[in-house]
Amino acid sequence: MNYHTLKPEEISGNPFVRIGKQWMLVTAEKEGRINTMTASWGGVGVLWRKNVVFVFIRPQRYTKEFVDAGERFTLSFYGEEYRKALSYLGSVSGRDEDKIGKTGLTPCQFDGVPAFEEAQLVFTCKKLYAQEIDPKAFLPGNDCNEACYPQKDYHTMYVAEIESVYEKE
Repeated sequence: MNYHTLKPEEISGNPFVRIGKQWMLVTAEKEGRINTMTASWGGVGVLWRKNVVFVFIRPQRYTKEFVDAGERFTLSFYGEEYRKALSYLGSVSGRDEDKIGKTGLTPCQFDGVPAFEEAQLVFTCKKLYAQEIDPKAFLPGNDCNEACYPQKDYHTMYVAEIESVYEKE
């Protein structure tokens, strides 16, 4: 694999575009198996004197079991040529089929954490905090609860330290 490492502050690209428009994969391992899901909710920043990411996973997502089982996960970002694969990975459950195999993505390890060789950018992340969204904490005057949680399936928010960043050469 032809990657070089970056410091988090050297990452280029708009995070609103990368996460919200181009999407990312959240990938983790449990008992020797990997699972991944497409995500478009999250962000990057500085918290607790650390460079962090935050991602949100609904309780019914199979990948949540994998993220919960370990201390680490990856976030990976792809070129537009992988849009169809990312769309598929976000709409099918790894409980039901080998969705990774069907996309043709090639699993690999970055610092002992799973991701895919086709990624343009990979963050290895160590979990620091997890909290289920509390519907009582929504402030008056917005429609976030009603608009985003009609099924009351509140995300768990994960805050994780960015341990390493790899960019494809």
